Amino acid sequence: MNAEPQPARVGRTSPYPSRLPEGSSERFLSRDVPTVWTEGAAGPLEARELAHFAKEGFHASPSFFAPADVAAMQIELEAQLAWARANADDPRVILEPGSDAVRSIFAVHETSERFAGLARDPRLLGLARQILGDEVYLHQTRLNLKPGFDGKEFWWHSDFETWHHEDGMPTMRCFSCVVALSEITEHNGPVMFVPGSHQTFVSCVGETPDANHERSLRAQTIGVPSREAIATLVERHGLVAPKGPAGTVILFDCNLMHGSGGNVTPLPRHHLFFVYNAMSNRVGPPYSARHPRPEHIATRTKITPLIDAS
Repeated sequence: MNAEPQPARVGRTSPYPSRLPEGSSERFLSRDVPTVWTEGAAGPLEARELAHFAKEGFHASPSFFAPADVAAMQIELEAQLAWARANADDPRVILEPGSDAVRSIFAVHETSERFAGLARDPRLLGLARQILGDEVYLHQTRLNLKPGFDGKEFWWHSDFETWHHEDGMPTMRCFSCVVALSEITEHNGPVMFVPGSHQTFVSCVGETPDANHERSLRAQTIGVPSREAIATLVERHGLVAPKGPAGTVILFDCNLMHGSGGNVTPLPRHHLFFVYNAMSNRVGPPYSARHPRPEHIATRTKITPLIDAS
């Protein structure tokens, strides 16, 4: 059943305060909900894999998809890139700051039947239901692109901070599923995680401007921790950057601190993202924004449980 759209409000009381006024101090808040919502339940992940996800906040499966499947995905990737270049003024297409290079393509489940079907692959949905303990829907889908030589960095952030404060996601019952469409190496801008940091919510300083997404999707400066906060988390937990061939799948919790450097190698690093959210965690009014972000960035009115692709 579709969720009814809700009016925007500003200053809604949040259990995870952030977007604090200038002059405020950052706060580290302990996580108050599980990471794995069906601990010990049967599903694609073994008990040790679920335990790793709960403790570290991520799980990597190299070569999850077979080479033939990957080849078909890469053909679709090229089709999506061609569409984006021809429709650069479409709001779903995000360009790099100061460049006409494509940085991201949002709502790819709407522009690509193949990717829409992939999001409903029973193997991926099985993972989502096992971790979240609920039926799930797609909060967001996107391609994050790092072409050789020109791919830019994504600064350190927790997705949940934005999804909570700008989209109105109630709590941390959500995760990202990354499908690598090119090889991930230590050199071509892999996603770096601060393992275990999902247990800490960082309240960030800086109030939300109107239409913040028009800037933040190109270069995020609001809702990001200070360098001191990142240094503290890395000192506590360290850093890890999963690698693997095209077809690797990486799952990571919505509150896991992550970022990636630029890609100065000739080797592309292209990722397909499916953000699975629990039906019980569907979004409401944003907590710190005057208006919710557009539907192509955060599903709000088309919320229905995903059904396995036949």
